[in-house]
Amino acid sequence: MTSASALLSKPHATKSKLRAAKSKPRTATAKPTAFVYVLGCCHKGRWLSYVGWTNDVARRLAKHNNGTGARTTRGRAWTLLHTEAFRTRVEAMSREWHLKRDRAFRKKLMDGLRAGR
Repeated sequence: MTSASALLSKPHATKSKLRAAKSKPRTATAKPTAFVYVLGCCHKGRWLSYVGWTNDVARRLAKHNNGTGARTTRGRAWTLLHTEAFRTRVEAMSREWHLKRDRAFRKKLMDGLRAGR
């Protein structure tokens, strides 16, 4: 007798127990719904990188290259350097925050782009 109505009738039922009884069971193989990506380009002799998150990497890269993406990416031809998949948007946004501050990692990615040029 662990249904939500049974827990409600008990005075010692906590909110977390109620939430657990009402929520759907989680599967171990949840599909990624959010992605963090790193773009790179060479524009007027400067090597630039851009970090962002999205639900669809291919569509977002096309927007950046068409000039309808983020303002700082307009007018440049971007190359996808790195992607990471996450189950939730919050996890992806957190990783994006960290990657934007990790200049050493982005420099390594850019060095790979320079070598391939």
